[in-house]
Amino acid sequence: MKGNLFVTEDRQPKFFYGYFVVAACFVITAIMWGTNYSFGVFFKPLLVEFGWTRAMTSGAFSLSLVLTGFLSVVAGKLTDRFGPRLVVTVCGCFLGLGYLLVSQTSAIWQLYLFYGVLVGVGMAGSFVPLASTIARWFVKRRGMMTGIAVSGLGVGTLIMPLVANWLISNYGWRTSYVVVGITALVLVILAAQVLRYSPSQAGQLPYGENGLEEKGGSNAPGFSFQEAMHTRQLWILGAAWLCFGLGLGTVLVHVVPHAIGLGVSTDSAALILAVIGGLSTVGRVIMGSAGDRIGNKLALIICFVLISVALFWLLTARESWMLYLFAVMFGFGYGGVAALASPIIAELFGLSSHGVLLGCMVICAENGSAIGSVVTGHIFDITGSYNLAFLIYAIIGVIGLILVSLLKPTGKEVKTSESGRSA
Repeated sequence: MKGNLFVTEDRQPKFFYGYFVVAACFVITAIMWGTNYSFGVFFKPLLVEFGWTRAMTSGAFSLSLVLTGFLSVVAGKLTDRFGPRLVVTVCGCFLGLGYLLVSQTSAIWQLYLFYGVLVGVGMAGSFVPLASTIARWFVKRRGMMTGIAVSGLGVGTLIMPLVANWLISNYGWRTSYVVVGITALVLVILAAQVLRYSPSQAGQLPYGENGLEEKGGSNAPGFSFQEAMHTRQLWILGAAWLCFGLGLGTVLVHVVPHAIGLGVSTDSAALILAVIGGLSTVGRVIMGSAGDRIGNKLALIICFVLISVALFWLLTARESWMLYLFAVMFGFGYGGVAALASPIIAELFGLSSHGVLLGCMVICAENGSAIGSVVTGHIFDITGSYNLAFLIYAIIGVIGLILVSLLKPTGKEVKTSESGRSA
């Protein structure tokens, strides 16, 4: 590689390729997460056709979350070695194939294999490889650009449940999953071809690095994975993300059937999930930018406050407008947490092991989501109500808030930019 790796903002080329990377990540997250979180819309048709319990049906979604979490670390390591283009392309193939095969499901073990395993493997490329790549393209505006990229998740969650609900109403759930599978397969693979691991691969330099380099931050060593594992901050973050995941999995899988059980129409119930997605988009952009201005910790505290208040509000929500208000608060807060994960890890631990550490946070969040989804279904099967589950996760949200408030600097200056891989 020739020339100096780092440049100031005024030396950036007029056409900075990093913005194409952000756009590609936006499309990928929109398709991957939008199709994945449409599971709540398919939930009722599956129950009606097969007569499975809610816990059994939720289990397939939970299995996919567990696999996504653990494989996110692997995806992070593979991205460090081979670059995001190859990793996301392979994951897109698994994701699309999984949905196509789900359309042929006739037994519960097939749902667990096709959705739980294949979709779970595919979703491993939906966050860590993308967020870690953006962290290497941007130093200044890192929070904003991460927020914009992962706001695709919210847009996808806003659009895909409504599309899926329309498809199911007109063509049935099997044909709908065929459409979902083809969409995921084609769009994710195409968008992945735009990705580049680092600016050096496009003959460019990280955005805004020089301002931090002059402060000495970029020359200070980052944490290795082993070093980070011995810090209190990493364990606090992991516990907070576990709390976050517990409530997230509960809401995204069960809020639609909960609303229908309250007498809300199927279309209106699907719209609640869409509102969560739409407001999470706003939360990602606003809170990602806020992290750049007021600090990632304070921004995270605000997000956890919103999530906790929303979950307590859900306990009293009985009418459509109350459920929509819940969706606004919860969606905004959860979108902000998702956007701030990558920047706060870069802030605390640098980029030396960023992909792996971010993968660890995904493990915590996805395992929490998996547990929350299944336990909530089990609680409903026993009690005939979601109230106890919502109360439990509202309290857990407060615990997450307390944990985030305990975060402190690591006491070690860290790298904020690194050179990339050759592929």
